[in-house]
Amino acid sequence: MIDAKMQNALNAQINREIYSAYLYLAMAAYFDSINLKGFANWMHVQVQEELAHAAKFFGYVSDRGGRVSLSAIEAPPGEWASPLKAFEEAYGHERKVTAWINDLVTLAAREEDYATHNFLQWFVSEQVEEEASVDGVVKKLRLIGEATGGLYLIDRELAARVFTPPPAGGGTAA
Repeated sequence: MIDAKMQNALNAQINREIYSAYLYLAMAAYFDSINLKGFANWMHVQVQEELAHAAKFFGYVSDRGGRVSLSAIEAPPGEWASPLKAFEEAYGHERKVTAWINDLVTLAAREEDYATHNFLQWFVSEQVEEEASVDGVVKKLRLIGEATGGLYLIDRELAARVFTPPPAGGGTAA
């Protein structure tokens, strides 16, 4: 059985993961509106990843005999000054998610909840990939500056991204 403090913290993370999906969906809408379909595709894949993360946390809380409690999701912004600004915001957001995951790991260690500590290790590794992926796009966008040909090439590259579901295990009930 999961204790109340850990359950509450994991429920907060479920909300954050769903907000992340909502933020990336707003970014997909922004990119669609400026006809950058590859950028929009990249964000749609990110939405799927964030929802899979939320489902993994949901399943874990349920598997540990806890109660999932969902709360309101804040509305994300809907406009960005440029594709670079949108990806810079995405990068900043992923850094916040990393900090939240680290806080959960710290709490699990302090509470001597070794099962949750073990479960969270997948997310620790996942956040390294998440930050690197977004940062890679930011660096490319900074490199091309105002070159629209470069923007077109990045759009084509981002159009090729596909969703790969995370491995099963550690929170599979959802």
